[in-house]
Amino acid sequence: MKRILLFLCFSMCIFGFSQSKVTSIETVIIEDKSDPKALEILNKVNQYFHENSPKTLDSYYYKSYEKISLDIDEDSIAQYNKFFEETGMFKKRRKKDSLNNITARKIFSKSKLFLWERAQEFLYSKKYGEKINILDNRISGLKQPIYEMISLQQSNRDKIPDQLKKENRGLYRFFLTDTIEIDGRKNFVIRFREVNYKKPDKKRKYNGAIYVDTETFGVKKIENFSKNKNDGIITSSWIFFNNKWFLAYETVKLKMSNMQMENENSEQKIDRKSKKTFGTYAFLTSRYFDYRSPVENNQNDFKGYTFSVKNIDGKTLDQYRTDPLNERERNTYKTIDSLGKIYNIDQKARVLGGLFLNGQIKVGVVDFAVDEIVNYNLYEGFRVGLKAKLNENFNPYFSPDYIFAYGFKDDKWKYRIGLDIKTTLEKDSYFRLDYYDDVTASGEFYRRLWSFKMRTANYGNNLNNDRYYRYKGASVSYLNDVTNGLTLVFAARRNLEEAMFDYSFRGRGPSFDNFNTLFTLKYSPNSTNIMTPQGKSLIDQKYPEVYFNYEQSYKIFGGDFDYTRFDALLVHNFKTMFGTTGFRLYGGMVFGEAPIWKNFTMNGLASSRKDFNFNLTSFLGFATLEGGKYYNDHFIAYYFTHKIPWYFKSFGQNISSFDFVLRGTTGNMRHPDYHQFRFRPLNHLYQEVGLEWNNFLSTYFNLGLFYRVGYYTTPNFKQNFAIQFKLKILDF
Repeated sequence: MKRILLFLCFSMCIFGFSQSKVTSIETVIIEDKSDPKALEILNKVNQYFHENSPKTLDSYYYKSYEKISLDIDEDSIAQYNKFFEETGMFKKRRKKDSLNNITARKIFSKSKLFLWERAQEFLYSKKYGEKINILDNRISGLKQPIYEMISLQQSNRDKIPDQLKKENRGLYRFFLTDTIEIDGRKNFVIRFREVNYKKPDKKRKYNGAIYVDTETFGVKKIENFSKNKNDGIITSSWIFFNNKWFLAYETVKLKMSNMQMENENSEQKIDRKSKKTFGTYAFLTSRYFDYRSPVENNQNDFKGYTFSVKNIDGKTLDQYRTDPLNERERNTYKTIDSLGKIYNIDQKARVLGGLFLNGQIKVGVVDFAVDEIVNYNLYEGFRVGLKAKLNENFNPYFSPDYIFAYGFKDDKWKYRIGLDIKTTLEKDSYFRLDYYDDVTASGEFYRRLWSFKMRTANYGNNLNNDRYYRYKGASVSYLNDVTNGLTLVFAARRNLEEAMFDYSFRGRGPSFDNFNTLFTLKYSPNSTNIMTPQGKSLIDQKYPEVYFNYEQSYKIFGGDFDYTRFDALLVHNFKTMFGTTGFRLYGGMVFGEAPIWKNFTMNGLASSRKDFNFNLTSFLGFATLEGGKYYNDHFIAYYFTHKIPWYFKSFGQNISSFDFVLRGTTGNMRHPDYHQFRFRPLNHLYQEVGLEWNNFLSTYFNLGLFYRVGYYTTPNFKQNFAIQFKLKILDF
């Protein structure tokens, strides 16, 4: 549901229409208790959830039709139109009204502000997995769809609703109140409320109700009300088919904002007494139908990624609509589509969509990467750059790109020129040619195939590291998505590599020729992807994930080395009634003789030059460890985080919580004498513990406090202590 709200907010940003913030249901724990009988039933719901799931069947098939809109409450439409006609308020627009504000009010007189329809079919096979085909789609105001958005999934399809999750038990109080019959089957009625939910006047006694089938302990229905009447309701209902519980429908009505309408007298003075307020709401209706099980499966039907798009122009939606469009809805397409041309909504949507989802700004035939605009590291200082790539509007198969960057501290220009040559448009499969002259930190993990969020989380990794090396040369590579969850890359590279610090390898100086091959693997079996004209797009990153790199250097084509280098990263998280636990296990090893930049830095973020350690979070970094000080030729490391299931309010509307963090690493350098520069092997267990305050003071930052423990602890408190900031959207 949060993704649906994100899309609505995104759409309203395009129109320039403001809305109030919709906050999380998480809230403060107070001293009251749930009914033990209700908790016993909910425990059985969780116990039998997998058994009741359609995915325990050998196969199934069904369709869905969804409609999302932004509109005035139906009960207020007649009153709104009457006020609109009587006042004549739009005959002469007041100066203080913005064009977007006036446009939105005019739209509401005859149509909705926003309308999105989508039809899908769901195929499942125990042998081949799940496939979701978007049969058709139409979004008002847009000529081309935002592919990543049209594949958003509903909240309660094939997963445990939030109200039933054990880790969320502390957020609600549950009460068994009744037993009723629905569709010929008996159901327990469990009512619930948020933990701080009191009963002042004009507010409901409960937040909602859960209807549980008495025979199978499957969920029949969930209703979630807002605290204030008329502010919203979310309802999900399931149907018992082939002895399993399939989602049947979902409806949502959520208040987004209030819109004030002011009458004016003949002298154009505002009549305050006649001022009226109308609520604007987000509406969602989803209907699931045409259930079949078992069904015959064809392997070809499951090829490609989880999502595929069959049609995008909306011409076949009549085949799937469970109810015909009413007059306001038909007017919405006419009105908003015409406004889309005037205000160039299509281009705005593409720009904002690419920015939010993968860090790119699309302008015509060119995509610009935002993560290359400004960076900072200790060697280059501030680095400014421009990364541009010709997209599918230039050519669907050939995509040239370039990077130009300048470091103010080292006073040097860097560049990379590349070309992608696709072999098919059905999946990511392409050859790539590169020619480059750039610098990077010594000893880092390869981040190829990392998601945009992971790369962003690693932004602060070299704020206190100046051990950089230059690499100049060319490479050829081939990437292929073997399956939805498995990606393989093979590359061959010929480089001139040179240390940009005082360094010599075995007395042979700082500069070498290197010819090597690199094999990279990413395995993410549970993540959801969609193929778009731009290429594969990650819809939902799910764990576990495995990343693996194998680099082999050769003494051919002028190469000076024959080392072997491995590194691997496992990312996973899981939820229990005690909270959410996440971990990263990673490590690497080098065999043979290799310069220091092909060994492993230990990802220190702290500075030896400062009395106070403050840094940005890093995906693999240590807050209290000095950057660029430690190097190993083999190591192993871990990063554990656990969200404590206790929530509280500090200021504002956001809910805060705490994460406990434990990081550790150890390894060694077999031949430190090979490397003539100042460094230390990290050959004992290095550990730090921390506590992260999520939504610090109701901001979108997490504040982390970390302390070094164990072998490397020093008598100096400041050296052992560090403060970290992290953007909340980066999650674990």
